[in-house]
Amino acid sequence: MEVGSEDLSILSLIAHASPVVQGVMAILVVVSLLSWWRIFSKFFVISSTRKHTNEFEDRFWSGSDLNALYEQVRRGTPNGQERIFVAGFSEFLKLRQKGGMELSDVMEGTRRAMRASLQRELDYLDKHNSFLASAGSVSPYVGLFGTVWGIMHAFSGLANVGQATLANVAPGIAEALVATAIGLFAAIPAVVAYNSFAHDVDQLANRFESFIEEFSNILQRQAAK
Repeated sequence: MEVGSEDLSILSLIAHASPVVQGVMAILVVVSLLSWWRIFSKFFVISSTRKHTNEFEDRFWSGSDLNALYEQVRRGTPNGQERIFVAGFSEFLKLRQKGGMELSDVMEGTRRAMRASLQRELDYLDKHNSFLASAGSVSPYVGLFGTVWGIMHAFSGLANVGQATLANVAPGIAEALVATAIGLFAAIPAVVAYNSFAHDVDQLANRFESFIEEFSNILQRQAAK
């Protein structure tokens, strides 16, 4: 049987693949689409958090009155580091109003409030990262399974052929290799995005940690006056 070049087009190979291989391809396409959706949504989340953090730090270090800044941020929609600031300052004011508390206890409660807010922010920023990690690590193996199954199917079909030729084997092997290609297509962007987002979240976490320490020192000096 002569195999024309049109028979080896990607769409033709997918259409003529075995049901199992087609199922594997469908799963990988769905995973790829979900990965891209997660990538774009997380990109905008991290970009927005970084932008709000930069703007807030400019206002915070410009020498603004802390009470005025607190009221301004609280009345708006706090994001990222702003929520840490609001959590810490509101706890500081609440503990100071109680009276009879040692300064060390006040600062410890303030730090705990900011640490809890920090953890919530990191959980939010890390959301769906595990999906990208799983997609990046598992997709190649799912594609490889489809390839192995397709090759087995191709060679088992040779039992009904009198003489095995490249024309008999090539289409089946090509169909099977498409599964590996789709698996890599799903995995590579997910891995790259996961590593990039993990780096970005680590950078933001370091900035938040530094802010907590610096803000705590400012509040401690203010309370000691």
